[in-house]
Amino acid sequence: MSTAGLAPLWSRSAFESPDGPKSTAMASAFPRCTSVRLPALAAVILLLLVSVTTVESSQGDKEPVYRDCLKLCVRTNCTGARRRSFESTQPQYMALIGWTCRDDCRYQCMWTTVDLYQAEGYRIPQFHGKEPASALASLLNGLACLLMLLRYRCAVPRQSPMYHTTNAFSLVSLNAWFWSTVFHTRDTFLTEKMDYFCATAVILYSIYLCCVRTLGLKHPGRSSMVGALLILVFTSHVSYLTFVNFDYGYNMAANVTIGMVNLLWWLCWCWQNRRTLPYWWKCGLVALMLHGLALLELLDFPPLLWILDAHAVWHLSTIPVHFLFYSFLIDDSLYLLNTEKMGVKVE
Repeated sequence: MSTAGLAPLWSRSAFESPDGPKSTAMASAFPRCTSVRLPALAAVILLLLVSVTTVESSQGDKEPVYRDCLKLCVRTNCTGARRRSFESTQPQYMALIGWTCRDDCRYQCMWTTVDLYQAEGYRIPQFHGKEPASALASLLNGLACLLMLLRYRCAVPRQSPMYHTTNAFSLVSLNAWFWSTVFHTRDTFLTEKMDYFCATAVILYSIYLCCVRTLGLKHPGRSSMVGALLILVFTSHVSYLTFVNFDYGYNMAANVTIGMVNLLWWLCWCWQNRRTLPYWWKCGLVALMLHGLALLELLDFPPLLWILDAHAVWHLSTIPVHFLFYSFLIDDSLYLLNTEKMGVKVE
């Protein structure tokens, strides 16, 4: 969320003295750390495998009030007898998702900082990179993808030329939504990398899917060469981010670039076949919707009901796209099967 125009709370006199309101506000929150009693709404969200995640680049995480609060909380509550008390009273569902004493401090200090911002009349900064609803939205995207894959398999015979390529694309997509759900549920070094890398794999495989549809049916060798090139691109991308530098700017630029290749290739095919294939518009609309909805990431607003931020809204908005895209894939696969049986040249 945007923090433009915010005056840093730490600069105010109320937070300058160690014995002033800052210490009082922090101390009032810390005893709750050992009891681990979250509000009912948060407990329900956690039961749905949606928890507060952690991304160090968020504005709220950088606030001195928050950072001082976190240091004091960890030092006070996450060592010795208090840590053992935390672990002994921790609900089982929280232990299962790996919720630690430090995570609990992060949660408490987040709300402490939010309360201070509200009391001073400032807009609330974003904490931990995203809101819990993103995990639920990722899960729903995965379920939509799975449902339509099953529908595709029921509607399209295995003899269709695009059957196996489409199935492989679906599995790559399901894998990406699985890791997106895991990442938004529990942000770790591994889950962050898997979320980013698997998302890139989906875009690259979508390019391959388009290549097979436009070139591979008549020239299988060409699509094999493009496939090998895409594997090389993916391997280089992952290797650089893993072993050289995990550069968020580079990762974003790389995904935007391959996303534009994917968009333009599909749109060119749709334009070329607009007079011969009555279902072409489904593919074109999906391509435009996916890239248009991605602009939601640029929006900046406080999370609705403390749950729905721009990132979560983006993920929620892509759920209907799966139904339209698989409707196109079913129509196109059946068309290819029928034209192959009749010996008609496929364009």
